[in-house]
Amino acid sequence: MTINRESGRAALPPGPRLPRYLQSVLYLRFRERFLPAMHRRYGDVFTLQVPPYADKVVIYTRPEHIKEIFAADPKVLHAGEGNHILGFVMGEHSVLTTDEDEHARLRSLLMPAFTRAALRGYRDMISAVTCEHLARWPVGSQINALERMNALTLDIILRVVFGVTDPKVKAELTSSVQDIINISPVIFAGIPYPALRRVNPWKGFADNQRRIDELLYREIGSRRGASDLADRSDVLSRLLQADDVSATALTDSELRDQLITLLLAGHETTAAALSWTLWELAQDQDIQAQVASAAMSGDNAFLEAVLKEGMRLHTVIASASRKVVAPTEIGGWRLPVGTVISTSILLAHARKDSHPLPTEFRPSRFLDSSVAPNTWLPFGGGVRRCLGFGFALTEGSVILEEIFRRFTITASEPGKGESPRVRNITSVPKHGANLLITPRHKTALV
Repeated sequence: MTINRESGRAALPPGPRLPRYLQSVLYLRFRERFLPAMHRRYGDVFTLQVPPYADKVVIYTRPEHIKEIFAADPKVLHAGEGNHILGFVMGEHSVLTTDEDEHARLRSLLMPAFTRAALRGYRDMISAVTCEHLARWPVGSQINALERMNALTLDIILRVVFGVTDPKVKAELTSSVQDIINISPVIFAGIPYPALRRVNPWKGFADNQRRIDELLYREIGSRRGASDLADRSDVLSRLLQADDVSATALTDSELRDQLITLLLAGHETTAAALSWTLWELAQDQDIQAQVASAAMSGDNAFLEAVLKEGMRLHTVIASASRKVVAPTEIGGWRLPVGTVISTSILLAHARKDSHPLPTEFRPSRFLDSSVAPNTWLPFGGGVRRCLGFGFALTEGSVILEEIFRRFTITASEPGKGESPRVRNITSVPKHGANLLITPRHKTALV
């Protein structure tokens, strides 16, 4: 344990002396360069100031430290409080923003919708929606992979999670959701301040949130009275059926918060991961040929490994956080109440000792048992591991299978690279990962 000799109090790890709001801007907008630079200078554990998110954020990168964090008592480390800034969008009842008994209750109600049996039931629907979208792709022309994946994964979420098939409702939700997804980190950072909501662009964001809420509450009310509720398999209907037998049934406001969480967390992240994965495959025709072979033979393990490697090489969500609510020690540092602990997914994925040749796209690392626990973290870990991790991997694998059964992809501008851009809280391809698509063979489009 490290102690401040003058005060006798526990000392936080070292960190930059830059002005706190400059640190916040660097972290929110330029974290792919800022975090590695801080790691090189201060080592495996360091402290940042990132207002309004947190005054003191301790960054951890080593797998043994991350294991400590994920295994810690959830009554000591609150993940919900660590995600408090998401509450302004996802709501105070979201499974991402609650802790302890309330989190356990919500998780138990949501879990049946994401079991292996449930996931098997979603595969055909995901495949059908994907095929509809691919039939509209302009063969022989350029596509913006990010835009296409956003449209596809949003449609899948609306149908599989919400059970929405009405074109008008889908159009209304799609428009409003896109407005949330496309907000800049500056808008996101200003959301906690009520005064800003009276002026644009924050006023526009608040107005859009109200429109989404109206749509969601309308859909919840309509579904509660549906005569065919018992025959529906979408997530919303499953949750409402659970209400019928549960003493801790979800209220409309709790349902709203879970739905917006699933809508945002389960759509934008998968779209970004798929865009990055397609970009990497366009650069490596040998691996792409293996993907095509796996798609034709139904080798889901290889397709999943490709997606996992895309998620590792291009980290979409930078960190998983916990707030210290009782003094605790992590990695030899005694942390006071109020400290936010951040397991840096970005830095953990780039560690050479965890992932040899970390800058290379090598899906095989996920097939040879070389990826150790607590080194691959797109879905967090411990009792707070993302409930939708199985859905995301299933969805991504099905989409890759359907794409590469039909198409070959290449970079639209060979030699031109891609770089990350922070959008909302995710890192997406700055230029959208522009690709050229051609038929794999004559029967591919039949």
